[in-house]
Amino acid sequence: MEPAVLTNETQLIQQAVQILLEKLGTTDTNRFLALKSTERLDSVLRHQTWQKDLDKDSFFDEVF
Repeated sequence: MEPAVLTNETQLIQQAVQILLEKLGTTDTNRFLALKSTERLDSVLRHQTWQKDLDKDSFFDEVF
């Protein structure tokens, strides 16, 4: 049995995209790669909630 050899990051990405293209086609591969992660959405919602309750004048006084 041969030891496992890890693929470098660039090769791994290239192989993964190639497999996606073969299995999904160009359009669905692009759609998949453009999907938004829920983590990003959560941080945006958290920021919007913070801004909603923010007193702008107090905040500016504290910062400046």
